[in-house]
Amino acid sequence: MIRCLAIDDEPLALKQLAKYISNVPFLELVASCRCADDARQYIDNDAVDAIFIDINMPDANGLEFVRTMENPPLVVFTTAYADYAVDGFRVNAVDYLLKPFSQEDFNTAAAKLKQRYLPPAGAAISVIDNDNALYFKTEYKVVRVDVGTILFVEAMSEYLKVYTATHERPIVVLLSMKKLEERLLQHGFMRIHRSYIINLKHINEIVRNHVIMDDGTSLPIGELYKEPFMQYITSKFIPKK
Repeated sequence: MIRCLAIDDEPLALKQLAKYISNVPFLELVASCRCADDARQYIDNDAVDAIFIDINMPDANGLEFVRTMENPPLVVFTTAYADYAVDGFRVNAVDYLLKPFSQEDFNTAAAKLKQRYLPPAGAAISVIDNDNALYFKTEYKVVRVDVGTILFVEAMSEYLKVYTATHERPIVVLLSMKKLEERLLQHGFMRIHRSYIINLKHINEIVRNHVIMDDGTSLPIGELYKEPFMQYITSKFIPKK
């Protein structure tokens, strides 16, 4: 899911924007803001993948708001004035929606947003080289991850979420579970469920049929994977004699 923030000073326009976002399966509306100050406060305290923002607002121009952000999320501008289109693309906006726009118009912008956010088809992961790191093609960039910082991996349809100790939000990559498992198997990782691969060095507790990771996340142990996992854990115990 692409976490989105809707920003518009007009209540009706904001409500309509929120409705359009909720109608797109791969978008998640995390908050609606009626001014740039509220939006900035939210972004400073929570991870946001994309913003849909009105250019003309009384407290701040949407273009200037984005320009002042050090690492802006993906941006789709909305406005009633066509003159702003060129300026919108100068700040690397994904798209520009001219009010009033329909759900169909919005869906077109959302599709462009998804294309930017999700990695391109083809190879999405590097080999683990001497530096003990992986390079993931994700969103619109390549991210380097030290293998030892990976906590666990979660399968999500045809995508994977890679949770690490050094990234605020999971890295989303277009890749099969099997392919990543092949990369990680010889580096202290084990599959404990059809949807989860864990870093064995980041196990904190094992409670009944769940593994508690260092970050507090509780992950289920699948029946098909339970025996080899428990054999590994048993091998770590010191014999009584």
